[in-house]
Amino acid sequence: MKKSLIAWAAPAVIVLAGCSASPTPAEYDKMTMEIVKKSFVERGIAKLDRLEQDEARIACWQSEVSGKPLDEKTAKAIEQAAYKSVKWPSDGKFLGDWKQGEAIAQSGRGLTWSDNAKTVNGGNCYNCHQITKEEISFGTLGPSLYNYGKLRGVTNPNSPEAKAIVEYTWAKIWNSRAFNACTKMPSAGHKGILSEQQIKHVMALLLDPQSPVNK
Repeated sequence: MKKSLIAWAAPAVIVLAGCSASPTPAEYDKMTMEIVKKSFVERGIAKLDRLEQDEARIACWQSEVSGKPLDEKTAKAIEQAAYKSVKWPSDGKFLGDWKQGEAIAQSGRGLTWSDNAKTVNGGNCYNCHQITKEEISFGTLGPSLYNYGKLRGVTNPNSPEAKAIVEYTWAKIWNSRAFNACTKMPSAGHKGILSEQQIKHVMALLLDPQSPVNK
């Protein structure tokens, strides 16, 4: 009788031991992505490639899931690579028309499944930032940008004194990871959300002394 109980118990212990083994973080990540891919339905211009993540996003996601800050070495590497990816104005001019910049900041069109490939993308900037005081509907995920240029002492965006803040602002809009590895801000230029000319217009909205942002 005892022998039969032992013979039955041995495989049961093995099965229980197997059940108690938890999946590794990498296995959880794989399972999660499989579930997301199965539940994502392609519609219009929104294709499965939107689920693809670069190394920076993966590293930041793993940091968020684990609750541990990204290590300094990895964060610096991401920021340096992002800064190197910045494409500066082809004609050397950083500012466009602030009025067009306001329209771009207000627009949330483009890149959604209901848009088509010819839809001009907006920046949707007000979704996260206060920009002008006239607009009362804005998000607070990002800092207020009202008086952006004025607070930074930019009275002439073309002056040598303004060069550092002008270049910083351009790089931040082009690839936001250049200054914050795990930022939530979209990389408007790097990801092709906005064109070079559109970014110039947004730059003018933020830095032109005549813009309502700086009044």
